[in-house]
Amino acid sequence: MDRKELTELIIELADEQGVAGSETCTEALCADIMKKYTDDVERKNGNVYAHFGRRTTEKPHVLIDAHLDKVGFIVTFITEDGFVKAEPVGGIDRRILPGQKVGIHGGREDVKGVICTLPPHLKKESAVMDGDSIYIDPLMDTETLKGLVSAGDFISYDSPCVQLMNGKICGAGLDDRCGIAAIIKAVDSLEGEYDSLPYTFTVMFSSQEELGERGARTGAFEIIPDISIAVDVSFAMCEGENAKKCGEMSKGAMIGMSPVLDRELSGWFISYAVKKGVPYQTEVMNGKTGTNADMMAVSRCGSRAVTLSVPLRYMHTPAEVIDPADCELTASLITAFLREGNIK
Repeated sequence: MDRKELTELIIELADEQGVAGSETCTEALCADIMKKYTDDVERKNGNVYAHFGRRTTEKPHVLIDAHLDKVGFIVTFITEDGFVKAEPVGGIDRRILPGQKVGIHGGREDVKGVICTLPPHLKKESAVMDGDSIYIDPLMDTETLKGLVSAGDFISYDSPCVQLMNGKICGAGLDDRCGIAAIIKAVDSLEGEYDSLPYTFTVMFSSQEELGERGARTGAFEIIPDISIAVDVSFAMCEGENAKKCGEMSKGAMIGMSPVLDRELSGWFISYAVKKGVPYQTEVMNGKTGTNADMMAVSRCGSRAVTLSVPLRYMHTPAEVIDPADCELTASLITAFLREGNIK
């Protein structure tokens, strides 16, 4: 899989629906992709699992995870004036909501709309939109609207990915569809080697990470891994941010270090990157990571866990930005570990 194919895959994944709690379309897409690499693919309770290698007591088992869902909204009711009341699903950045285009995913067809806002000419003060004040204007009469939209329907940003002139990608849903793409890239690189690796492994694309890592909790409980790798995104440095708390885009995966992560496992990835000259960054956290690693590390009797994160700007907005080169570098670390890792 070359850079062009990886970029196309990231865009395909990011543009698919999949607000937390409504990931069915993304589940199906990911399952279909993984069937190209293994016959042992299943969808269960919102998660997608793809198993590689015959599991035995002689080889440790690795769980490699990225989450399927993205932030969005849910319809709570429809007003008599034909506006849709919505509430956030996941950590929505309410500062950027006014005037955003959205798609309401109803049972019959998608309905496009705009999050209501008053023009600055008519509003004396600017303030962050309250979570209880989110209304969507679908610009249609109430009777027609009620035939297409119902309470409980999910809503996502109408912001398809675009490729920027420097090869970077901008759009909604890159958190964490770019992590999924990095894992698929790693699996693609290992094709034909699965049985000869020092590990057996399961790829898990998990549900509802944005609602408390729910899919990772149930998935790790079922898989019972010895080692867990959570592939997610983290903060890429931007204007006005704290450089001590951010990575840098285009400079490689951010390897996690935290009290809840396995120090030897983090150290292996850092040592390998240094030895091979692979660009990388460290991400030091003083407690929980805010990723699925937190759940996978303590499921059942626990597993050794590490995070590999793709630097991303403008998280949880309709204009997230990543560099596919960072996805490639993340994939290369996963591939190297599965081939050469000596952690038991």
